[in-house]
Amino acid sequence: MSDAWLLAHTGIAIVGIVVLITWIKTPPIFGLLIGATYLGLATRLGAGGTTEALATGFGDVMAEIGLLITFGVVIGSLLTATNTLHRVLERLLGVFGRKRVPMVFAVSLSTVFTSIYSDVVLVLTAPLARRLGSRLGPRGIALMGGALTAGIEVGLVFVVPGVAALAVAGLLRVPLGEMFLFGLAVGLPTAVLTTLVFTVLLRRALRWDPAVDEPGTGHADDTDDSAPTTDVRRLPLSLSVSPVVLTLALIALGALADAFRFPLGPVSLPTEPVIAMAIGAGLAHLLARRVLPRHEVNAAVGKALAMAGPILVLSGLSGSVAEVIGKSGLRDVLASSFGTGFLPPLVLVWLIAAVLHIAMGSISISAITAAGILAPIAGSLGVPVVLVALAACSGALFLPHVSSNFFWMFQSLLGLSTRGTFKTHTVAMSLASVISLPIVLVLGLVF
Repeated sequence: MSDAWLLAHTGIAIVGIVVLITWIKTPPIFGLLIGATYLGLATRLGAGGTTEALATGFGDVMAEIGLLITFGVVIGSLLTATNTLHRVLERLLGVFGRKRVPMVFAVSLSTVFTSIYSDVVLVLTAPLARRLGSRLGPRGIALMGGALTAGIEVGLVFVVPGVAALAVAGLLRVPLGEMFLFGLAVGLPTAVLTTLVFTVLLRRALRWDPAVDEPGTGHADDTDDSAPTTDVRRLPLSLSVSPVVLTLALIALGALADAFRFPLGPVSLPTEPVIAMAIGAGLAHLLARRVLPRHEVNAAVGKALAMAGPILVLSGLSGSVAEVIGKSGLRDVLASSFGTGFLPPLVLVWLIAAVLHIAMGSISISAITAAGILAPIAGSLGVPVVLVALAACSGALFLPHVSSNFFWMFQSLLGLSTRGTFKTHTVAMSLASVISLPIVLVLGLVF
């Protein structure tokens, strides 16, 4: 089969996946499965070869990230149950003051609480953002909205243990410690710069009108209590956040030891990402048992497993797509296509993820799908694979709109109009996407 036909069938498979998910409303797991199966049969792997590729790709990804994502979501769910997120935000707000409220949200949500599922973080923090935003002037809620969405979504895709960051790293076989260090180097400045630029745009270009852009806020925010109503005993805050701090410290230690080729000896075992995440999840469980009834702790773990399931299946099926591409001969064709392009490889990676996000409407699904498509050729693009992962994550942030469930949750929870949601969520996320790409490109020049 000619290279042109291989590329044509790849395009048909990708477009078919997008059409199935967005227009026909097929669940993403079936859309990915149908697309991968078509690609295998169309490229003459045959029924047996296609089935083997689907199973092998799925299994390889599960071996790489299954436990990581599961433990990460468990940590986040238990931190949510113990009200740790609100306590940290309250402490930070007390230290930095009202004027720095948006930046506190953006930085803390993009770095410390990435293990908490993005929808859950939004539900937990939106009432607090509304209440504080109403005290920051006529553009206060808009400022908080931009900072909130920047913190949550940037953390989701760039910073381990964000679910999308874990999934993309696993699909592209990026060492988790490396993903953590590079992701933090991209994610933190992206959150800060996005918040600063969004603040300037809000003052000079976006023309925020509270009467039109936030009709659902009213005056309830001054008395809204965003903390859970359950009476939760409190551990010292440093102890409450220790599962996240310990997990990230262990992963970072392992990554630095690898980078500087420093042998850790017997200490190396807990720095392995799976072990580090397991330790963090175990510690979070023990601490939750200190302050919550057993049935609430068990419910939090059960909720975490339910949330992790769809991401695991989607990641596995994206691995199936990658395996089919590798087995069908498409790897070399795609690699040569990237090599002859007019744009640098990382920019093309960004564009693929951006187009997928505009079409599909989900940051996680578009980042994971882009990683699955790129996995077979990631090592042949002439740049570190971790930067390919970060470029895909960067593109997946671009232009969220009405096809996104997060878009409508954001609108409802912050009391915004559709126009106001475009001015906050869509603008802030597009800024984060555009701002993060040059940071990734600079890292490509350095490394």
